[in-house]
Amino acid sequence: MLTVKKLALSTLISSALLLYPSLQVLANTPQHVVEQQAGGYRVQVGDIIVTSFTDGSVAQDLHKLLRRTTPQKIDALLAKNFQTNPAEVSINAFLIAMPGHKILVDTGSGQLFGPGNGGRLIESLASQGIKPQDITEILLTHVHSDHAGGLVKDGKPVFSNARVFVGKPEIDFFFNEDNQKKTGYGQNYFDVAQKTLKPYLDAGKVVPFSGTSEILPGITGTVHPGHTPGSAFYTLASKGEKITFVGDIIHAAAVQFPQPDVTITYDEDQNKAARVREEAFAGFVRNKDLVAAPHLPFPGIGYVTKGENGGYGWVPVTYTNRDASSAE
Repeated sequence: MLTVKKLALSTLISSALLLYPSLQVLANTPQHVVEQQAGGYRVQVGDIIVTSFTDGSVAQDLHKLLRRTTPQKIDALLAKNFQTNPAEVSINAFLIAMPGHKILVDTGSGQLFGPGNGGRLIESLASQGIKPQDITEILLTHVHSDHAGGLVKDGKPVFSNARVFVGKPEIDFFFNEDNQKKTGYGQNYFDVAQKTLKPYLDAGKVVPFSGTSEILPGITGTVHPGHTPGSAFYTLASKGEKITFVGDIIHAAAVQFPQPDVTITYDEDQNKAARVREEAFAGFVRNKDLVAAPHLPFPGIGYVTKGENGGYGWVPVTYTNRDASSAE
């Protein structure tokens, strides 16, 4: 069982809870948006410290983005979670601290979303005394802008000492323009992938992998095509404990946990993306796995639970605020 040992900030998500039909929840419940400070949320997995960092958050119009549902159904599920559309979506990145390694899982959006929308990862890292040059490896779950955007600033590499691990199908797909014509997937996705990865490719610092591979001691990468052709999970194992970093198998917690068949416009293959989510959620429930997700409310670390009518829920790790030595 994982033990939370450091000061943290946790947000409770009630995605799996169904209200009694007689209870009415107003659809226009205020969002209570306030300015937040950068910071980190630490948990210990075996001998390894994992820290969640915020890159900020962005508002997403779920009516326009979600597929296989309706605006009415979206609003009803959001209301049960005291949310309204557009919904606020977190951008989280994660740091794995191992002897001789500071490993970053995803890099946030960098400059790509413009001022005030994400791009706060470097600030968050600095709050814990971590500089970009301290990062030794980067594990990309995929090459969309809010995951790979932080790799570059003004066209130059931000993490000058880091090797970048990425699913090989990402490179094969996004660096071949014929695939855009064949699939109709947005040209912007190809532009972002090439803009962010090319400086590292030119420097010989990209390490592609296929299938399931142990990419670093105690860390396994597995390609799960659907959201993108090379979308990857990364699993860290230490002393009988583990945590899996899942990438974009979920964006809208209030909707996609209770209705995992709902997809999003960003998915390159809608059918595969829905299948990956269902299979992953079922496995996480069965094995009681700890999960780290980039778009669940910060810190995005917790457990998937079984809900009603084929749906799922989410339980964030418990907030703990005391000296680590007293947590034994």
